[in-house]
Amino acid sequence: MTDETTKNGPETVAADAAADAAANVENEAAAEASSQPDPLELVKAENAELRDRYLRLAAEMDNLRRRTEREVKDAKSYSVAGFARDMLAVSDNLRRALDAIPAEAKAAGEAGLTTLIEGVEMTERSMLSTLERHGVRQLDPVGQKFDPNFHQAMFEVPNTEVPNNTVVQVVQAGFTIGERVLRPAMVGVAKGGPKPEAEAANSYLDQKDA
Repeated sequence: MTDETTKNGPETVAADAAADAAANVENEAAAEASSQPDPLELVKAENAELRDRYLRLAAEMDNLRRRTEREVKDAKSYSVAGFARDMLAVSDNLRRALDAIPAEAKAAGEAGLTTLIEGVEMTERSMLSTLERHGVRQLDPVGQKFDPNFHQAMFEVPNTEVPNNTVVQVVQAGFTIGERVLRPAMVGVAKGGPKPEAEAANSYLDQKDA
């Protein structure tokens, strides 16, 4: 027998061992419990994740709605673009027919010819008016600064009275449909005049920086 058994007796030693074993079990249980995540924190994390998913889905749905609305609007606005472009060719032919009539014949004022001219002009105006109701508008660039987005330069005209690159003549009318160019205007631009103010200012700044 050991000294401990002799001093305290077998019952005391067994009780102490049992107490130690119980304490170890409790400690292990406490350690295991502390290692498990808090259920409340799990619920909070899951709720945050679901909220994030909802916000993302809502944003995607809103973007889809806007994109669909834009596509529907574009379809309505530009669905007639091909047809309108073909009608412009007809309008061009009407204008060419009018321009081909000699000035002397117009001045003579023959009844039949005058009636024909008025009929062609009325047809041209009616066609352009109909196209305008469908969003097709004619450009009127004379006097404006040349813009390659809307104009196509065909030639230059020496002119010192207007700023350089000013549209001074329209060879063929241009048209827009909605916010798009259906056909650029074919124009003649001025050359030899003073530079536009913005261009002159930029040129001054470039020289200053140099």
